[in-house]
Amino acid sequence: MATEKLGLMEYSTVREIRGPLVVIENTRNIGYEELVEVIGPENERRLGRIIEAAEDYAVVQVFEGTSGLSVSETKVKAMGHTLEVPVSIEMLGRVFDGTGNPLDGLPPPMPEDFLDVNGSPINPYMRDYPTDFIQTGISVIDGMNTLVRGQKLPIFSGSGLPHNIMAAQIARQARILGEEEEFAVILAAIGIKYDEAIFFKEELESTGAFKRSTLFLNLAEDAVIERILTPRIALTLAEYLAFEHNMHVLVILTNITNYCEALRELSAAREEVPSRKGYPGYMYTDLATIYERAGRIKGKKGSITQMPILTMPGDDMTHPIPDLTGYITEGQIVLSRDLYRRGIYPPVDVLKSLSRLMKDGIGPGRTREDHADVSRQLYAAYARAQEVRSLATIVGETSLSPVDRKYLEFGDAFEEKFLKQGEYENRSIYETLEIAWDVLSILPEEELTRVHDKYIKKYSKREKV
Repeated sequence: MATEKLGLMEYSTVREIRGPLVVIENTRNIGYEELVEVIGPENERRLGRIIEAAEDYAVVQVFEGTSGLSVSETKVKAMGHTLEVPVSIEMLGRVFDGTGNPLDGLPPPMPEDFLDVNGSPINPYMRDYPTDFIQTGISVIDGMNTLVRGQKLPIFSGSGLPHNIMAAQIARQARILGEEEEFAVILAAIGIKYDEAIFFKEELESTGAFKRSTLFLNLAEDAVIERILTPRIALTLAEYLAFEHNMHVLVILTNITNYCEALRELSAAREEVPSRKGYPGYMYTDLATIYERAGRIKGKKGSITQMPILTMPGDDMTHPIPDLTGYITEGQIVLSRDLYRRGIYPPVDVLKSLSRLMKDGIGPGRTREDHADVSRQLYAAYARAQEVRSLATIVGETSLSPVDRKYLEFGDAFEEKFLKQGEYENRSIYETLEIAWDVLSILPEEELTRVHDKYIKKYSKREKV
């Protein structure tokens, strides 16, 4: 039976409770994504949203889960609008849970506006092309896989690899050259353990970066279904800061794999036909609704840049989560288990990594004139060094040519000097390029085929004779 109270519809026609879902019958005038209030036996109220709306029934996704609810004593009240998030610039320097409630013991910030958690799609015609360099302070990213303002550049990791340490380091160090006061970082941690939440909180609080950062922490012990909400709340705040306060916002989402697992659980509860590895067939579309909220808008000063982090099950890049992510985003940074075992941090596999927008964010006026040439030469030389290493395991190092032995020396120097750095070591782009020239100077000058002669003469570190 449905009753109308204060213009809102209330239903006591619950047909089924299945996992995090509640199915109600005899519905009317109820819409997809509409916010609802689920009222339990003791008048306990939980928020939910409509994820399926038909002529005479609707399916409700309950954010806090359905534990303790019964079919006969549960009511559902339609709120008449989609889920809206209170946003404010005062949310910078604060810590919230996955649904936007404060975790730092302070009162909720005074909202300046209420925005739809699903965001406002950017008109493709009004999208501005990303061209501005973001310095992370990590040489392998800044020098070879440059992050550009408005880009979405994911990190593909594996279980046990230091992606959380990298995320915290990027959150501490990321900045746009010359515009530090307008830069903000939003870190949304999805389905993480309690000790990981403490790590993120302490890492940012211990530095001056916390005052320009916001943390959303969804713990593994929280209701799984809340993970669907956490990245959307973080991105809603990012859109407000970027397009209403003209800020440049970096959004770090970790771990997208936990988000996709929640999506798979929801799909199973709805008894949908599964696709690859049991994930729903619409996972590509769902991930796109998150990733495509990055970008710049013509006429707006602000921007949203995304760095989603995901762990690849079995370190498999063909797994549906990294596979679909790669189709939507503009490149990827891949972490290597082999480099990590050898004590190299950050353990980035540069030959599998790529930033498709790098060419548009570097060069004169952005970084330095030799940046593109240096990056290409590092890629080519390191690829050759890896080939020589494989050859040396077969024929022995003494059987190699003098040039090949130089490439072996270069490969070791590249990993130990350029790639390897401390987790609190913040290198400027100019320091990164100087280190690059140091390691390239190991090679004979005739091997530097990707660099213009004028840059070799100007920047090379080899001794002049």
